[in-house]
Amino acid sequence: MLIGEYKHTLDEKRRMALPAKFRKTLGKKVIITRGLDSCLFIFSQAKWHSKVEKLDQLSMGQSDSRAFARYFFAGAAELDVDQLGRILVPAELALHAGLQNKVVLIGVHDRCEIWNETAWATYRSSVEKEADRVAEALGEIGVL
Repeated sequence: MLIGEYKHTLDEKRRMALPAKFRKTLGKKVIITRGLDSCLFIFSQAKWHSKVEKLDQLSMGQSDSRAFARYFFAGAAELDVDQLGRILVPAELALHAGLQNKVVLIGVHDRCEIWNETAWATYRSSVEKEADRVAEALGEIGVL
């Protein structure tokens, strides 16, 4: 399971070290793609294949299904994790997430997310303000 929040840097070549605690779960090859809320998602190969199987069940006849599949798969890339635990973030994906020098990697159960440090701080602050309301709504449906 991927959990925690880690501040890292993206070097001038767009290389970034994955947190040591994430490397064991993610493995030597990872899949990176456009995430939601202007971040990037990183999956282990096994979790990626699990997502692919679920998305494969969607109807191609529905425009939302086609649109999301295009968004998710067109931006995806398979990356090698080097001996130093680094990945090379593709330029197009770095631009999508507004990644500059300072980034934050967060563990979200089955995936790692990469955020621009400022965007993450803004997002986290807005979510923290709503946490009680969201918890109450989830409690009503039996999740919490």
